[in-house]
Amino acid sequence: MTPSKPVLVVGSINTDLVSTTSRIPLAGETILGRDFKIYPGGKGANQAVAVAQLGHPVRIIGRVGSDSFGHEARTHLNRAGVDTELVETHEGPSGIAVICVSETGENSIIVTPGANGSLTPAYLDQHRCVIRDAGAVLTQLEIPLETVEYLSEICWREGVPLILDPAPAATLADRVLRHVRWLTPNQGEAAFYANDSAELMKIEPREALQRLQQKGVQGVLLKLGKEGVLVGDRDGRISAMPAFDVEAIDTTAAGDAFNGGFAVGLMMGMSVVESARFATAVAGISVTRPGAQPSMPTKQEVEQFMAEQAAKVP
Repeated sequence: MTPSKPVLVVGSINTDLVSTTSRIPLAGETILGRDFKIYPGGKGANQAVAVAQLGHPVRIIGRVGSDSFGHEARTHLNRAGVDTELVETHEGPSGIAVICVSETGENSIIVTPGANGSLTPAYLDQHRCVIRDAGAVLTQLEIPLETVEYLSEICWREGVPLILDPAPAATLADRVLRHVRWLTPNQGEAAFYANDSAELMKIEPREALQRLQQKGVQGVLLKLGKEGVLVGDRDGRISAMPAFDVEAIDTTAAGDAFNGGFAVGLMMGMSVVESARFATAVAGISVTRPGAQPSMPTKQEVEQFMAEQAAKVP
């Protein structure tokens, strides 16, 4: 990867409608919320803002609706330093995420794609040169799967590293997994892709990671929340990366913060393990703040946080 090249994000741009509650409600249950806020969100936009906050140039390919949510989302991305030249306005509603956050920081999310569902392979074809010129490409599964599959083929042919957050979990062709340089699932998603069964959480993280590698995935960053991250590269080695000890108040977009941090780490010339550690710090800071994009830290904040954490080690 060339440090001077921008990171390109191809993905969703949403508005998050966030209710804070004492706990996540059960099926069929109604509980009272404690607070309500509206934040800019979407896994694609979150990752783009994470990269921008860390001081690296970033562009996003995506679509917003013709409603006020779409206008506000574009404005916020611009203010955060994200290049939105390739964000189109699609007639109709923007993407929406309805999020319930408990007092322990856990969350439950419903995503309605809106304009994100209109991001087609044909639109990617119009911007092949942008993809080719990227230092790395970040994407997720909140846009049509056919678009993600086509993007994986373009990145593979052009030799551009593709970092895929496979969320929300959906069936992908094995060739897509082989085209991905870095797959970044959480534990449930890793089990889904490795196990191909409904018994998602019964497989151990290391076994899930190894099965993904056997399917041809070049590299895996298995996110385990409070337990940290497992890093598996194409050499077959697995490294455990512990999480930082922080008091989480909102885990929304922690995975997006991690992915943006990992991409920036690689672009800065860090090793894979160093990049994963840097990304863990980015995510660690993000969960101590409310909201998705507003929680993303700056590079200076991350470096100060890592220095403070290192000083605590005896």
